[in-house]
Amino acid sequence: MKIESTTFKDNKLIPPKYTCDGDNVNPPLVIRDVPENAKSLVLVVDDPDAPGGTWVHWTVWNISPNIKEIPENSCPQNSVEGMTDSGRSGYSGPCPPYGTHRYFFKLFALNTTLDLDTSVKAADIEKEIEENILAKAQLVGLYRRQ
Repeated sequence: MKIESTTFKDNKLIPPKYTCDGDNVNPPLVIRDVPENAKSLVLVVDDPDAPGGTWVHWTVWNISPNIKEIPENSCPQNSVEGMTDSGRSGYSGPCPPYGTHRYFFKLFALNTTLDLDTSVKAADIEKEIEENILAKAQLVGLYRRQ
């Protein structure tokens, strides 16, 4: 399974448009090679370089396994967006206080769907899905404020 973006390559800079310095909308994502037996996908975007520990920028679950892309500034139809560490649901773009941070776009293919409250934390989602993961993929983007 693979996750890519049409606007930045793995371990390269995320364009400012997709950060707090721009439009703060999610970048377009392309998803490929999802296992045929997957029932749903989960996407977690986080920053392990945040000063207070890993900072969650987006959680989305119950994404259709048939999806091929998540367009810019959108959430997949019939999926669920959870809370970010910014205290709201939806995408919250990179906004590092200093230095270059890494942003992990982690995609999980599951053999089930999830029945979770939208207030659930990303760490709890990852624990919840541990035994149901069929495949994983990740894309890492970098960002440094000017």
